[in-house]
Amino acid sequence: MAWRCTGRTNTELIANMNKHGIFQAERVAKAMASVDRANYVLSKDSAYEDSPQGIGHGATISAPHMHAYASEHLLPFLHPGAKVLDVGSGSGYLSAVLHHLVGPTGKVVGIDHIPELVDWSISNLKQDGLGGAVDKKQIEMVVGDGRKGYPSSGPYDAIHVGAAAPTLPQELVDQLACPGRMFIPVGTFMQYIEQIDKDEHGNVSTKRVMGVSDIDDFHMTISIQYPSSSWSMDGEDKLYHLAAGPNLRWPLP
Repeated sequence: MAWRCTGRTNTELIANMNKHGIFQAERVAKAMASVDRANYVLSKDSAYEDSPQGIGHGATISAPHMHAYASEHLLPFLHPGAKVLDVGSGSGYLSAVLHHLVGPTGKVVGIDHIPELVDWSISNLKQDGLGGAVDKKQIEMVVGDGRKGYPSSGPYDAIHVGAAAPTLPQELVDQLACPGRMFIPVGTFMQYIEQIDKDEHGNVSTKRVMGVSDIDDFHMTISIQYPSSSWSMDGEDKLYHLAAGPNLRWPLP
């Protein structure tokens, strides 16, 4: 189970995730091994726990296994030179992972509606050795309404959405390249993570890839039960970072 992947170091976290079958692609494992999670969380003591954590301002950083699942679903479109949009970029962790997957010829745009988080994410990226990528705009962190995307840098080969939407935002679909893929949680009381594919002719198809319970639209209450504890978060911000835990059903039947 994913929550058994917790480690004492980043190397141990990645090794445990590999041991428990979280990774299907070596590229994703290498990319996550290149990003020290301790640089993107508030509590260094719990940096390598495979669980979601609060990062202030009513936001969370998702569990590492969720970042792995998202990256692997998008992987066919994360080729060198690809352009990626990370909606609800938070502390910048996944934006960093995505940068390592698309390389210096690619571009990652992280967008979040909380200015303080965007400023912090830039500091985190620099602390993690990615200051050069930020300066060269290989990684660009911006403030904005993620539901509207960031069309000025599009279209995007891949879009990751770490925030719940009651329905699929058409503006994000419009910003997908042909071909392109989006990974997004959609729904109200019963929520599913959907894979949105746009083919070379612009035709769009939707596939449910996993289910997450107890998360509803842009005003969420999350309650995730662990073997000996529980984690919960209430809030009213417009966007929240997906915080799926062991109640994740993977893969969806």
